[in-house]
Amino acid sequence: MANRTIEILRITPLRGPNIWTYRPALEALVDIGDLEDFPSNTLPGLYERLTAWLPTLAEHRCSVGAPGGFLQRLREGTWPAHIMEHVTLELQNLIGQRTGFGKARETSTRGVYKVVVRSRQEDVTRACLHAARDLLMAAIDDTPFDVPATVARLHELADARCLGPSTASIVDAATERGIPSIRLNDGNLVQLGHGARQRRVWTAETDRTSAIAEGISRDKDLTKRLLQSCGVPVPEGQVVASPEEAWEAAQDIGLPVVVKPSDGNHGRGVSIELSDADEIRAAFAVADAEGSEVIVERHIQGDEHRLLVVGGKLVAATRGDSLWIEGDGESTVAQLIDTQINCDPRRGEAEEFPLEPIVLEREPTTRLLLSRQGLDGDAVPATGQMVLIQRNGNMANDVTDRVHPEVAAAVALAARVVGLDIAGIDLVAEDISRPLDVQRGAIVEVNAGPSLLMHLKPVTGEPRPVGQAIVEHLFPEEDSGRIPIVGISGTRGTTMVARLVGRLIKLSGKKLGMACRDGLYFEHRRVEAGNCSRWSWARRVLLNRSVEAAVFENDGADILAEGLSYDRCQVGVVTRLDQAESLADFDVREPEQVYNVFRTQVDIVLPEGAAVLNAEDPLVARMASLCDGEVIFYASRDGNPVVEEHLAQGGRAVVLREGQMALLRGDTAESMVPASCGSVDVSSEDMLAAVAAAWALDLPSYLIGIGIVTFETDALPADADRALNTRAD
Repeated sequence: MANRTIEILRITPLRGPNIWTYRPALEALVDIGDLEDFPSNTLPGLYERLTAWLPTLAEHRCSVGAPGGFLQRLREGTWPAHIMEHVTLELQNLIGQRTGFGKARETSTRGVYKVVVRSRQEDVTRACLHAARDLLMAAIDDTPFDVPATVARLHELADARCLGPSTASIVDAATERGIPSIRLNDGNLVQLGHGARQRRVWTAETDRTSAIAEGISRDKDLTKRLLQSCGVPVPEGQVVASPEEAWEAAQDIGLPVVVKPSDGNHGRGVSIELSDADEIRAAFAVADAEGSEVIVERHIQGDEHRLLVVGGKLVAATRGDSLWIEGDGESTVAQLIDTQINCDPRRGEAEEFPLEPIVLEREPTTRLLLSRQGLDGDAVPATGQMVLIQRNGNMANDVTDRVHPEVAAAVALAARVVGLDIAGIDLVAEDISRPLDVQRGAIVEVNAGPSLLMHLKPVTGEPRPVGQAIVEHLFPEEDSGRIPIVGISGTRGTTMVARLVGRLIKLSGKKLGMACRDGLYFEHRRVEAGNCSRWSWARRVLLNRSVEAAVFENDGADILAEGLSYDRCQVGVVTRLDQAESLADFDVREPEQVYNVFRTQVDIVLPEGAAVLNAEDPLVARMASLCDGEVIFYASRDGNPVVEEHLAQGGRAVVLREGQMALLRGDTAESMVPASCGSVDVSSEDMLAAVAAAWALDLPSYLIGIGIVTFETDALPADADRALNTRAD
């Protein structure tokens, strides 16, 4: 073959609903060159190499619809672009980015395909796409390819770029509730909901988490004093400034004691059950290196527990375990830690692992604990000798169902006293199923922004739906976090319809955000001039906390180049589907292809929403069957057959009748609206579409009529700018 290669010509990130799927995806334009003449069944050894390198391809259903379907296609003969799609999907699955959606479609250019795959994180999917191309070419050419190293590299990239497990659990729970989410940075800051209905989360902190409360929780001595004043059981203790003062305090409190930093976390720098002066002085140095102050407090007998409180309620609890190794008479302590503890597949450096590995070089508390046993990392314990490695910090066993009601009430009170809406409460008790006071148990810490992973992936016991609890705390059951969104698409009149609808929404009293070809608007101000119908401009509207309703104009090219900026809408308007020359660059030329582009607007209408469709355009009218919600037709002449049939079934429509716009439901005209915008030249089709959209938003007919008649006062951008300048003068 003269051109035995696969070339990725272009990658288009589709960040929202698009012609392929409701969710973000990556669309790659791929040229397979002369491989167009060589389907998979003509390439010797390809099937064997691919299945050896990626045996889990056997799970792919493909068009056959059953596991093994893709391998059947591979044996019978399929083209490299299709194979590349499935390899990309499988690489994503292998690194924890589970997905099954992909497409490979020919373009009008021979050998050039559009390969589309679901994308949970753009950079990661892009890397998987390139790796899939390289792997496939190696399989075709029968050259070596290091699959494990490639998967490890991609896994590392996913760990660095994707949401952490705690935040991801909250976003997943929000998605289950139909609440939209927007990632606000490269970390774990996420917006749930849109506009004025939004809430923000950052790992396990929310926009309800007080900065004062977070500051209090970091000061363990202050936290303890506040809890004690409210009757919450806490261990006696005091802040110390030197090793000698630590020993004196320990004698006053009573041995044994705990020495810990005042503002540490994850158990770092904490030494427990200390009774010897030298041990206490050494523990002071360890704690002092971790925090700003050192606390000495009474040692409490029992196991350490972490209880998660959300919105004043206990939602999950785990118990910690001590870590031990057993000597074999040959291996060092460090070696035994690796072979008996760190080999646990639940331990790892990445956030996805519920337990961390033990690395002596960065564990001063463990080194101190070893020295108390007369050992260090190089020591060789005798055969059968048990060595304690860690006494706290291994929260891995779910005990939620065992928590005594009085203990649940105590931790809920502790969170309220500190002022945290989400709190991780550390307490020590011998038996979590008994009240704390009968066993001298106590709360030792209150933490803001607690890790959720221990509750999502406990080593023993049931995982707990903590992400769901946080979403329910932020959004009551009836709250979807959504504002009314009107999306307007089509090849004609969309800008005027957007401005008319925006005018009517403003009259209803809602604070409006609008992104259209005339500019970006917030309430009565145009903050950006020019074409602002692109994805980035619309996203600015959704981020604005003052916006109570939004209007977006969506050009066909924008849908193809970026996808829609919102996942669902209350009202989706489609005006006309004329031949769109601007879409030729996307290989969209035929009427049916144009239909598939603009149907995206109707596909995402909410079940409680409505599609507003032009009954006089057959392709637009055909979209009615795609809508999950209601359909409202509009027509510039009475007696349209599509409208008549729709009305006969009890539907709604807006038609031009005797010089007015009639709002019809079934065989009844509910109201009439003037069909005139004063001195402004607005087509009847545009007015009808806008009135139908306003009716779909349940705006009263009298307000709609006023808005249409007075539209001339702010019909053009220049008018709005002129009015703004006049007020400024």
